[in-house]
Amino acid sequence: MRLIELILLFANLLAFFSLVIPLKQSIKWAQYLALVPLPIVGIQVLVEGSRWGIIPAYIMSGIFFVAWLAKNTVRKPKLGETGMIKRLASGFTISLGALSLIVSSVLPFLFPVFNLPQPSGPNQIGTLIYHWVDKNRPEIFTDNPKDRREIMVQIWYPAKENLSSPHAPYIQETEPLASVARMKGLPGFIFEQLKYVKTHAIPSATVSTVKSKYPVLIFSAARGGFRQQNTQIFEELASHGYIVASIDHPYTAGGVKFPDGRLISLDSRLFPGTKSDLPDDRNFFDNTVVPYLAKDIMFSLDQLTALNQSDPKGILTGRLDLKHVGMIGHSLGGLIGAEASYLDPRLRAFIALDVHMPANVIRSGLKQPTMFIGREAKWMKMEGWSKEDIDLTQTTMRSVYKKLPKDGYLIMIPGTFHVNFTDASLYSPLMSWAGLTGPIDGDRANSIINSYTLAFFNKYLKSKPAKLLDEPSKQYPEVHFEKR
Repeated sequence: MRLIELILLFANLLAFFSLVIPLKQSIKWAQYLALVPLPIVGIQVLVEGSRWGIIPAYIMSGIFFVAWLAKNTVRKPKLGETGMIKRLASGFTISLGALSLIVSSVLPFLFPVFNLPQPSGPNQIGTLIYHWVDKNRPEIFTDNPKDRREIMVQIWYPAKENLSSPHAPYIQETEPLASVARMKGLPGFIFEQLKYVKTHAIPSATVSTVKSKYPVLIFSAARGGFRQQNTQIFEELASHGYIVASIDHPYTAGGVKFPDGRLISLDSRLFPGTKSDLPDDRNFFDNTVVPYLAKDIMFSLDQLTALNQSDPKGILTGRLDLKHVGMIGHSLGGLIGAEASYLDPRLRAFIALDVHMPANVIRSGLKQPTMFIGREAKWMKMEGWSKEDIDLTQTTMRSVYKKLPKDGYLIMIPGTFHVNFTDASLYSPLMSWAGLTGPIDGDRANSIINSYTLAFFNKYLKSKPAKLLDEPSKQYPEVHFEKR
């Protein structure tokens, strides 16, 4: 919770007590505490920005102001006018006020403006956003043959320290998340507070000069996800000297907003549980959609190559080490990343987060070092996955793992659910209470994922020793660790 929000809640608490507790003559000045919250509301809105979770606190501030006016301007009752009805009314008012005060205090904690974990690396972090159009590739999700594939990409990178610069928000626009929230039956404003979360990244910061070039990682998000969904991993990697490019895939992302204001929502035909009129449905998805989205990865790598030659923003030119490129993907993004790793030898190391493997990869395997980070079948069953999906994930993941000609790792984290492999555990304690995240502590899960991810890429893109990958870890004894 933000500072002025806390001050407002405390001021409301004092205002409530000043109105309901009889004051001695010596502290009659305390009655004016009921007037304090309302101006704090104005300050909070101007400085920090309003959000829906604080609206009950705003309303309470107004009620306290009106109650103070009524108490000090309305005629006091004459002797004999009081009675049981008046006492009941007073008790009801106090009870309602107390309940409203509790609600206005609890909501900001349930939907917090949270802090991202502090990255452990020595570098500060910069971030940039690009809009790229593949003029050679038609868009398959629309009926207009003139439409061409467009993507949004956000990049995190090691930066020079600049403590005076403002930090980038977690998300720039809430409309894409509002779109997917409504599709899941939630109010569109449910994720509004995320725009107030500050990251550790500075927009358009100067690249760190500690190294002349930095290895590159490409990230692909889940179906219904968004490019910032794993920001804490991106920041951790960037702080340790990686340039991370995360892709928004239009029509499979929760929502993608382009610079001209167009909002591309998740194609409902690809959303679980909805009717689909796609040809051959699953066959079309496996044989057309996944390979098509894998070309977003390959196109992004082409664009990063062009960026390295001449960055139109004048920041990343010559700073990308494109001989050392890795891929990481979650859920559908892992499926896409596996397909891209199969097709493009420029991807020299790959991490799949909690996902099954595509047909091409099952059949022919992967040539680069690969790490699978997931969970055992019992945790998938606890989350409510079907037996078909559980078997598909477990069997295809292990099949590809066992055939790897290069080094391979299988990291199984007990107590995790699917969204534990994103930042979602930070969004609200309701994520755990509602069973959307697993029984594992969210911070613990994130620490495990970040540590193994960093160790893997350090070993295969930087040729650094990685003791964490040598044997089961004493630091993470709960993890089931296998290696080839």
